[in-house]
Amino acid sequence: MATLDKRPADAPRPAPGRLAGGQRSPRNLHPLAWWTWALALATAASRTTNPLLLLLVLAVLGYVVTARRTDAPWARGFGYYLGLALTVVAIRVVFRCVFATGITPHDHLLFSLPHIPTPAWYAGIEIGGPVSLEATLSAAFDGLRLACLICCIGAANTLANPKRALRVLPGALYELGVAVTVSLSVAPQLVQSVQRVTRARRLRAGRTKGVRALRSIVVPVLEDALERSLHLAAAMDSRGYGRAGTATRRSRRNTGALMLLGMCGLCAGVYGLLDGTAPAVLGLPALVAGAVLCAAGLALGGRRVRRTSYRPDRWRAAEFGVAGCGVAAAVLLFATVGYDATDLNPSLYPMTWPSLPLVPVLALLLAGAAGAIAPPPGRRPEPAPPPGPRPADGARHHRTTPDRTKPDRTTTEVSK
Repeated sequence: MATLDKRPADAPRPAPGRLAGGQRSPRNLHPLAWWTWALALATAASRTTNPLLLLLVLAVLGYVVTARRTDAPWARGFGYYLGLALTVVAIRVVFRCVFATGITPHDHLLFSLPHIPTPAWYAGIEIGGPVSLEATLSAAFDGLRLACLICCIGAANTLANPKRALRVLPGALYELGVAVTVSLSVAPQLVQSVQRVTRARRLRAGRTKGVRALRSIVVPVLEDALERSLHLAAAMDSRGYGRAGTATRRSRRNTGALMLLGMCGLCAGVYGLLDGTAPAVLGLPALVAGAVLCAAGLALGGRRVRRTSYRPDRWRAAEFGVAGCGVAAAVLLFATVGYDATDLNPSLYPMTWPSLPLVPVLALLLAGAAGAIAPPPGRRPEPAPPPGPRPADGARHHRTTPDRTKPDRTTTEVSK
């Protein structure tokens, strides 16, 4: 059914991507844009142990996820990643307290655990003993950095559908992309299964707390995960996943060798750039050589895979803006221009309040601007109201009785 345009003929038409009131039309952002933004923000968070900057990273993630997540069931799982992040921080602190090492006479002792003697070959690590405030804070800061990395990956899983990212991969990476997509889809599917099982137990008036309730939740979730795995295997088998196609064995070996050497070169190049004490050959030359080998492997392997895409996702200005915000934040924290590098990793000797450098703060706030640059996500259409006026309150329960004085037209016509 066509929709009539009731605007006047001389009225200006809205720009593409805009509604009549000047607002942006809802649409789902390209998944690679969200992944680029999240990975860049994770790279920026890995550069610092400053608790104030790490808390700002978590605040930026929370704002963007809250503003631009969809209404899909798996998009509500960011809270689970936050819970996992807090668990990681707690485990890191507990391990640092149990395996007490590096205690100096200048530390502020909090308490002391029972000491367990260790053999001579286990030297350097002590089990139990005094626990200092400096060691506990150092473990908490390291755990908080790891928690930010986990939340960045959780934000990418919450904002972007990893199955849509599979369509934009090169043909040579199709099989690897499927494996990565399946592994990344595990966490959203588990979150959705837990929500569904919890909702069913609540409707059946089951126990919602305690160890007994945990068993009644874990078993259905594992059963659902196994069922999803069987359906996925059947779907991949029916679609011919893993077929060699027209490629020869020599071509497949050359493709694998090029990709393997290229990935090794990329890893060596990244390590050489990040580590200032590494040899010069492990820096930019290894990175360039690895990129060339990977490009050759992708070009050679893409010839044997032919795929078509239905309604491919477009990369527009909003995608460039979102990805650019994350990349700019990572570059500013790596460049260490305009601030002291020691502000990113404050020392606990002597123990002072960590400073808040201006440039990293502006970089993280720039990453948070992605929540305003990205268009509002597409929502599910709401059911339309029934046509016709609603009955009044007095006539809501009025029952219409047929008029028995008039003959039934159908019966009269049939009798004739």
